Amino acid sequence: MKILYTISIQLYVIAIRIACLFNTKAKLWIKGRKAIFQKLAEATKEDQDIVWFHCASLGEFEQGKPIFESYKIKHPTHKILLTFFSPSGYEIRKNYDGVDWVFYLPADTKKNAKQFISIVNPIKVIFIKYEFWFNYMAELNKKNIPFYSVSSIFRKEQSFFKYDWFAKQLKNVSHFFVQDHNSKELLKKIGFSNCTVAGDTRFDSVITNTQNAICIPLIEQFSENKTTIICGSTWPKDEVLLAKYVEENPNYNFIIAPHEMQYITVLKNQTNALLFSKANSTNIRNSNVLIIDSIGILSNIYKYGNLAYIGGGFGSGIHNILEAVTFGLPIVFGPNYQKFKEANELIELEGAKSISNYSELETTILSFSDFDSSVSKNYIKNNAGATDIILSSI
Repeated sequence: MKILYTISIQLYVIAIRIACLFNTKAKLWIKGRKAIFQKLAEATKEDQDIVWFHCASLGEFEQGKPIFESYKIKHPTHKILLTFFSPSGYEIRKNYDGVDWVFYLPADTKKNAKQFISIVNPIKVIFIKYEFWFNYMAELNKKNIPFYSVSSIFRKEQSFFKYDWFAKQLKNVSHFFVQDHNSKELLKKIGFSNCTVAGDTRFDSVITNTQNAICIPLIEQFSENKTTIICGSTWPKDEVLLAKYVEENPNYNFIIAPHEMQYITVLKNQTNALLFSKANSTNIRNSNVLIIDSIGILSNIYKYGNLAYIGGGFGSGIHNILEAVTFGLPIVFGPNYQKFKEANELIELEGAKSISNYSELETTILSFSDFDSSVSKNYIKNNAGATDIILSSI
């Protein structure tokens, strides 16, 4: 199994190198890792107490953010290294000033893991949610460096609970801080008791975002006279339904933030929208549809809405709903949401609903016309506190 894992990593890198000939993200993935060990050595030289945090992408960054920032306050003399696997996270947060350095993570080969850890020599390592890179974990264990998995969540269909080799790799984890009791029970069944149910740090993150939300005057002006529906991280399959709804409901305002910028031209033509980058205090009132073609501001936009549609549910799964929930918005999303704990819980609380077609979209939005925002706000408040639990241990 170890050989198969190594081969899979190598094949993945080869596939990325081929894809970079025509795919922008793949090109960034390769470019960002060029001469990475030299850059890493130059950046971290002479620094002794380095704490290494790793995130897959932007969603995991939001989960880790309250831990980075709180840890820095608690241990001001320590240096924090943040790594990303995906360009979607790195390219947006490469200038994030809440840590000391931001880098890509080299592919998980035994050679890379050994070289990376020998350069950084961290005093402790924290990986966020689903990130388990086995060669890095093995090398950290070999050097007796504490390795923590935080905001992790496990499901019985994962490889850890089907194959012994994958389960054995978890022996390299010093402690698990999981989101729920089900995850703890699954780990217990395969012999791991070094586990604490801490919850999801994203709740702490979105509370901070709410308290420090940036004012965006143009969007405030756009949304002030009509009910405003915020459509966040949408994909083309979401946008087919939304474009029809926009056409049939001119009495609403719509703010649409696509997940991928390459689809913006088609969406603009479908909805007769105004691009945010072209908006000013005069033309902002000429359309009831505003497309966000800027990255990194969506979490600050939800406060201007009355309802949120979150994209991804007609694909592999929905995007972050908590950024909207924290502002008291009712949530609508597509049918593929089952693996997201917060989505299931909010459906039970009637703070969110899933739709599968256009008719259901119409009915659902109408059903939320008299929504009590305290349902959403209390849900966030009641699930906060994971950061303090984790920091008290690490």
